[in-house]
Parts: sequence; structure tokens; C-alpha cells
Amino acid sequence: MSNIDVVITGMGATTPLGGDVASTWDGLLAGRSGIRTIEADWAAELDLPVRIAAQLAVEPTDILPRVQARRLDRCEQVALIAARQAWADAGFAEQTDEHTDVEPERLGVSIGTGVGGPVTLLTQNDLLHKQGLRKVSPLTVPMLMPNGPAAHVGIDLKARAGVHSPASACASGAEGIANGFEMIRSGRADVVVAGGSEACIHPITVAGFAQARTVSTRNDDPAAASRPFDVSRDGFVLGEGSGVVVLERADRAKARGARIYAKLAGYGLTSDAYHITGNHPEGIGQIAAMRAAMAMAGLSPSDVGHVNAHATSTVVGDIGEAAAIRSAIGEHPVVTAPKGALGHLVGGAGAVEGIATILSVYEGIVPATLNLTELDPKVQLDVVAGENRKVELAAALSNSFGFGGHNTALLFTPAN
Repeated sequence: MSNIDVVITGMGATTPLGGDVASTWDGLLAGRSGIRTIEADWAAELDLPVRIAAQLAVEPTDILPRVQARRLDRCEQVALIAARQAWADAGFAEQTDEHTDVEPERLGVSIGTGVGGPVTLLTQNDLLHKQGLRKVSPLTVPMLMPNGPAAHVGIDLKARAGVHSPASACASGAEGIANGFEMIRSGRADVVVAGGSEACIHPITVAGFAQARTVSTRNDDPAAASRPFDVSRDGFVLGEGSGVVVLERADRAKARGARIYAKLAGYGLTSDAYHITGNHPEGIGQIAAMRAAMAMAGLSPSDVGHVNAHATSTVVGDIGEAAAIRSAIGEHPVVTAPKGALGHLVGGAGAVEGIATILSVYEGIVPATLNLTELDPKVQLDVVAGENRKVELAAALSNSFGFGGHNTALLFTPAN
């Protein structure tokens, strides 16, 4: 059933730039930063070298009912919020036992996370040691397990065609979308709610990244800290958030008169088999992922007019990806790197940036890369800086690369 076309009919997000897709997109186009000083007591008490992060613009507890929020880890909360937005955006009503817009047996979920629920794990462990067994929540395990975000969305939407939760570090959200694509193409589902979520801004994750020297230490200027492709970049900024899309069989979407944002024309999934944190020095996995996405879509490099780069703002990673893009596609694509504004949303990054890529195709505009004031001379690409770029796109590609050598490339084309 590989000839089935898969389209995007709904999108939802909650990010450091806004509590939904519209505010997040507006923030990218306006050149706003979602990065700020961490106000939690622990940031100052522990004297960490990093005291900045890309925290959510809207607290999940302001959206979800109090009782429900207490039963969910933060990464589950943001996934549920984004999924409900995407579902409504696709034109579907709430799924209940009495009413379903999509037959449960034909509805799937694929939402990845890179880390899962470590905040729950650590919080409950502290309670056990300080206040005893009675204070430990009986929901601890469901709240910390990495399939929690996907499972809760599946339950909420009555999805019975399969609920999946890829865990491929920073590529998890993009892989979630790729897996959803396959569920439809294989005939298992007609509609799949897919994406990624992450919410792990915590002393141990911040300390761990700081010790690995992969994060920016521009504590005095948070808004300028994340600088993809810039010559003065000094590391990424940890963020949190979720992005979710509704993938649907094209014929089904057209039959019900749905708004179609774009077509997911292909994807590439590869692995470096090289290093647990570093990319292959020759970029073989990244190049192969991009080429696989184009091959699946039946497109050539000349068709790809835009690349949404993974570009985290690390010294080595940005240069490596730039070289991989040139090798796989060439120097012609218009490139942007949203992490300058969003920070690095880890498991949510690929999904949120996939949404940004979809909107670039849909609206014909590529957001400028925030904080790019002097392009690294080793980055020989047309990276948008300063002002947004209006461009008519025949195809756009979104890259996501994760610790462990996971590489995912998603290729979107305009709706026909």
C-alpha cells in the first residue's frame, strides 16, 4: 500500500515561544527568544555554571484541570495539550464512547520522547527518603515511563490501531512522525497523531550537560545564548515543549473537506554506529537520511528549496551538519535553524521544527535564524539571518539528529 499519500491536517504545540502553534510561529517570525534565566531556587543554590533555559511560555497547569495535571509528568502534560490542539485543528470533535470522528481501530498514535519522566523519578525518590513510603505517589511508574506521553494521548483519543513511543534522543519527535507515516502507508491506520514531547529542565540534566560542556554559559544574556551557525556559538540551550501533527490518508482528508497544510512525501531514518554523543565526522548517517527522504519522495536535490537544520549551536555539530547538507543537497537551499529562538527541545525538537517546516511550505516564508550575526566561514550555506525570507517551495526538508547516532529527515511538499 506504498502508493498512499499522507498529509498533515492538524497541528498543535506548546513551546518556549507560545502556548500553541500560532504564537510559536509568530514568535519565530518576529525574532523573539524563548530563553530566559531559570528562576527556580536550585539554579542559584547549586551554583551551576548554566542558569538559563528555554522554559515553556504557558504553564501546562494553566491549561489542564488540576486533578488531571497532578496525575501526569510534565512531559505527559505537554504532549496531551499539543495533541488536543492538533486534533481540534484537524476539525475533529472530542472522541468519546458515544462519538468518534475517527474509528478507534483506524486511529494510531506515535509520540516520542528523548528522556521521559526523570523529574517525577527524582521528585518521588526525594519524597521516599525524606518523608517515607506513604508520600510516594502510586502513579510514579506511569508518570516516569517514556511511553507515558503516547499512552495518555492514545487513551484520550480512543486510539486502538497502535500507540508507539520512539526514544531516539533529539530525533524522537521526528521519528514519531516518520513512524506515523508508516502506520498509514502500511494500511494499519487512516489517521495517526504523531510528534514528540520533552520536559526535563532539572538540576541533574542541566548539571550533566554542563559537565559535558555542550551547553551555552551566556547566563548574562539569555536571549543571545543560542547561536546556530554563528562564529561565536558556545553550545545549546536546554528547552522543553511538545509538537504534534495529525497525519491522515490524503483521500480521506479530501473526502471530508479538511484543510491540508502539506504532504509528508518521504523520510529517512539512519544510524551512525559511531559514537554515543558525537556525529560521524564524515556525516555519513546524516547524508544518508536526507538522501533516503528524497528517494522515497521521488525528488532530486534540486527540488529541495529549504532545509530546517537541526543546528543546535554546538561548535562541532553545526559545521558537520552544514557539510552534510552540502553533500546531500547542495548549496542552493534556503536554511534556517529555529533553536536560536526555541532552544533545544530534545525529544520535542523534531516535531516542533517539523511544524515550522510545514508552515514554511504552507505560507511561503522561512524564518530568520535568531542570533546569527556572523556566519561561521566553515558553514557554506545560504542561512537566513536578519530578515525572514519569502520563497515558494516545491519541497522542504527538516533534519533531526540525536545522541547515539540517530538521524531522521522529514520531507514535506505542498498539498496538491
